Amino acid sequence: MDPIRVVIADDEDGMRLIERKMIEKVEGFELLGEARDGEELLQLVEREHPQVVFLDVEMPKKNGVECGHLIQDLDPSIIMVFATAHDQYMGDAFEVYAFDYLVKPFRVDRVRQTLLRIRDRLQAKETDVTPLPSMSFSPNMNGGKLMLRSRDGVHFINTNEILLIQREDRSTVIYTEGNGRYTTSDTLSETEARLDPSQFFRCHKSYIINLSKMTSITPYGRWTYVVHLEGTRQDALITHEKYTELEKRFSGA
Repeated sequence: MDPIRVVIADDEDGMRLIERKMIEKVEGFELLGEARDGEELLQLVEREHPQVVFLDVEMPKKNGVECGHLIQDLDPSIIMVFATAHDQYMGDAFEVYAFDYLVKPFRVDRVRQTLLRIRDRLQAKETDVTPLPSMSFSPNMNGGKLMLRSRDGVHFINTNEILLIQREDRSTVIYTEGNGRYTTSDTLSETEARLDPSQFFRCHKSYIINLSKMTSITPYGRWTYVVHLEGTRQDALITHEKYTELEKRFSGA
């Protein structure tokens, strides 16, 4: 497995040094860069495309929560670990689906545990798989099509071939069977409104999934899970609330 790409952001030089040393001590991670404020962090993320971001909540120019929302719109698969001297921002951090929330001063073992969980998550260990119960929904099998406008023209996509739809690089991206990928300027909500709700499920503010393509769900962070889909290496996040809603739908409750 290639090294896991990490960037860190904190306005304190000493804190960035501590985080750097902790990351260097765990095998499998590569530090790509450091930022001293929110604007530097966003530039770093766009330039380096990291898989993991450690970010302070209280930073100049843009705070960590603001950055978290913007990063999520660029690439919702980026793992975000928030760090702060105060736990009062924990709720705000988890609203942007933080993987973890660290309170300064850090304990070495605590950060190491977080890094190891991130490594396990990205290696997609089979032992984490949560089997899905029998499906009780009735997917749309009428061969419906979705008309999609883009800079390249108009595409007509078979909805049964759609695997997932997500926000990516400030656009809406549709992934289909056979490694198809289509980009549109429509919002996720506009796209969702044109889909059959018995077949497609808004599992997260950045994702819509085709229920008939799910294969498993694995843990992610404290209150979030990952949905794995057949025929693609792309996956989607699902919040705890949406996971509960999904369980009720599958059980027929």
